[in-house]
Amino acid sequence: MNRHLLSAADLTHDDAVLVLDTARELAAVSGRAVKKLPTLRGRTVVNLFFEDSTRTRISFEAAAKRLSADVINFSAKGSSVSKGESLKDTALTLQAMGADAVVIRHSASGAPHRLAHSGWISAAVVNAGDGTHEHPTQALLDAYTMREHLADGAGDLAGRRVTIVGDVLHSRVARSNVLLLHTLGAHVTLVAPPTLLPVGVATWPCEVSYDLDAPLPASDALMMLRVQRERMDAAFFPSEREYARRYGLDARRAALLPEHAIVMHPGPMNRGMEITAEVADGPRSVIVEQVTNGVSIRMAVLYLLLGGAEPA
Repeated sequence: MNRHLLSAADLTHDDAVLVLDTARELAAVSGRAVKKLPTLRGRTVVNLFFEDSTRTRISFEAAAKRLSADVINFSAKGSSVSKGESLKDTALTLQAMGADAVVIRHSASGAPHRLAHSGWISAAVVNAGDGTHEHPTQALLDAYTMREHLADGAGDLAGRRVTIVGDVLHSRVARSNVLLLHTLGAHVTLVAPPTLLPVGVATWPCEVSYDLDAPLPASDALMMLRVQRERMDAAFFPSEREYARRYGLDARRAALLPEHAIVMHPGPMNRGMEITAEVADGPRSVIVEQVTNGVSIRMAVLYLLLGGAEPA
């Protein structure tokens, strides 16, 4: 493992499998009456969130506390950042406080890289989502969930076919998943309207399709992406109804999937737009399980960055 986790591209095949294996061992802690290990006692983890978050922030907080670390939650709202304090000065403050790891979410793509390589801070840096760039721990928990269902929780995902659908243009989840799943041997297909595909997607290690129905019969896992309307400053599709008709997942489309296939979503969901409630709450859905697995994955990442280089 590298000293920081900034991108899914930072992970070699062995690194990724090590994180997944470690997470599987740590997941057993969640079934105990006392859900704590002393592994990171005396270490300080700072959650530095410049963007709103529910699942990711709480997941990292729970992960650090289950490893007995001290946790500081830093929100840009209500802090000196709202008064104009720079990322550098915030980092220097955290350094003075003795942070061992900084989990950062920022609206600017590349902010975690800037923090990690600036020399302002000696702590390990974990990217919890930067702009429309990447979200590596989300890709890890998605891969973990797929592996539990499609590979009996062991090895990689070689030969498995994963279809990712929706707003790829604004999705840091999609980029990280494509990189990590390719590393683990899976075959990825992106499905989206042309207006919601980024420039340069042809260089990504995946296939691209504009027709959702075509890849479904061969898909082992289907991931629906949230339409990120808060990042849209133009009309990327005619209407929500038209988007749902062309790229939404309903019961008819879910029936096209193989019997063993799973349905995923990184959340939060726009129910009725990218996915219907019937499918989101149906037997194929592992959406709630993804949230549970997120804690185990983030425990594994913090453990490997701060505690050791071997499975717990």
